[in-house]
Amino acid sequence: MSADTSKPAYQVLARKFRPETFADLVGQDAMVRTLRNAFAADRIAQAFMMTGIRGTGKTTTARIIAKGMNCIGPDGTGGPTTDPCGKCEHCTAIMEGRHVDVIEMDAASNTGVANIREIIDSVHYRAASARYKVYIIDEVHMLSTGAFNALLKTLEEPPAHVKFIFATTEIRKVPVTVLSRCQRFDLRRIEPEDMIAMLRRIATAESAEIANDALALITRAAEGSARDAQSLLDQAISHGAGETTADQVRAMLGLADRGRVLDLFDMILQGDAAGALTELSGQYSDGADPMAVLRDLAEITHWVSVIKITPDAADDPTIGPDERTRGLAMAEKLAMRVLTRMWQMLLKALEEVAMAPNAMMAAEMAVIRLTHVADLPTPDDLVRKLQDATPPPSGGGGGRPAPSAGQSTNARGQTPAPTHSGPSGPSAQLAVAVATDDSLARFATFESVVALIRKHRDAKLLVDVENGIKLVSYAPGRIEFEQAADAAPDLAQRLGARLQAFTGNRWAVSVTASGGAPTIAELRDKADVELREKAEQHPLVQAVLMQFPTARITEIRSPKALETEAAEDALPEVDEEWDPFEDS
Repeated sequence: MSADTSKPAYQVLARKFRPETFADLVGQDAMVRTLRNAFAADRIAQAFMMTGIRGTGKTTTARIIAKGMNCIGPDGTGGPTTDPCGKCEHCTAIMEGRHVDVIEMDAASNTGVANIREIIDSVHYRAASARYKVYIIDEVHMLSTGAFNALLKTLEEPPAHVKFIFATTEIRKVPVTVLSRCQRFDLRRIEPEDMIAMLRRIATAESAEIANDALALITRAAEGSARDAQSLLDQAISHGAGETTADQVRAMLGLADRGRVLDLFDMILQGDAAGALTELSGQYSDGADPMAVLRDLAEITHWVSVIKITPDAADDPTIGPDERTRGLAMAEKLAMRVLTRMWQMLLKALEEVAMAPNAMMAAEMAVIRLTHVADLPTPDDLVRKLQDATPPPSGGGGGRPAPSAGQSTNARGQTPAPTHSGPSGPSAQLAVAVATDDSLARFATFESVVALIRKHRDAKLLVDVENGIKLVSYAPGRIEFEQAADAAPDLAQRLGARLQAFTGNRWAVSVTASGGAPTIAELRDKADVELREKAEQHPLVQAVLMQFPTARITEIRSPKALETEAAEDALPEVDEEWDPFEDS
């Protein structure tokens, strides 16, 4: 039994319903108007650049332009036109991709200079049968830098019978020297209304029954691409095997029910973690992809935020009436801070789900986080609550206790008057005899002694002096001080010995039990301590410390410092400008 070869092979919808004239192009009115005027005025450019996202008709438009330039009409006497007949030998051959004078090249697989050299060598020969020789280069951004440079001269001054038509989805990768030689057309995404109307026409022509809400799902999934929408419609018709419903399309695309996603959205915002997890599990059991569910939540968050600002955005043909009503109610009820916080958390959750070994577990953890922050107050509410909180009455007495020895201050220029003139007690220690040499007169203040230690780079002694000596009295050759609580016990002996080594004179260094002034470190940090104490006395800070008892002030920055930091971060330096000819 022989196979039936009389029946034509099946052709996918994206090829079967490919536009054949400018009138058939969907959603590209601005480009069609420009081309019609150019053809009517006989101002046809030497090169065209078609750019746009996938499936918007770049290559199809290139073929229509090639047909229009070479069409001779059914009677063989026609000229260039924007309404090619589709019946003459040139129109038929071009649409079937077999015309000898319309050369289509895929730049992704022909990237080198050698491929462009073939074009350069052939442009000098006239068209074999057509009016123009047309070169259509798809994905032109894939050409190498050398190939682009090799094409420049021919592209700028091609023979009169040669036309170039380029198509690309990555217009930024095309050198500006090429763009400046072309007439550029940006093909727009197909609007939802136009897309649904196109899909309905195709479904009617195919005698396929498909629900309007199913077409809306396909339109939303296509994201403005006509080819994607036609491919999904082709798949949906086969999936439905008769009448295709929205549930069947949703199952085919792995999407969750939009109404159930709104229910999950409500549960999250109500803080119902158990209900949200149950709903997520139910959608997963029904075939919804966890990534698709989170993506739908992010889309709803964005949509509600937009219609909160512009309510007219709710009039989207891909949105059902019930969903539109619920969205408007949410936009009226929810604060923008809540929506923006949820948006940021969902973006982070999408990254985690994409990287997680188990997508469902990552999605469940994301939902748990979202429900637990749902009832958190917004920053302005938190500030309002803290302002309303009554701080505890401040007790009598002074400020905070002195900072610990680990903190630092500056005591330069301070020479405290002696407060202890009597003989030292039993704890007093005499290190060396009094020096009476006039050479010590240059050390008139204790600060000059500290400078001497710093000059000789005795770091350990310098730290011990700044943090351990509470000066009682000072005279050249004689130092009397009270030891700080954590001072080294041999500080007096070491200080006397080192000063004798530095000056060549004996120094009397003694220790008393009391009467010392603040250490150099304490004085140096005095300004910071006063600022910290002042901050802690602020009512708002006291309210925060009441709500968070373990909180501590770690850093205090002035508004001027914040402005300076913001100004430094605002304009990062640019090392060099983008070079379109530089290979990535």
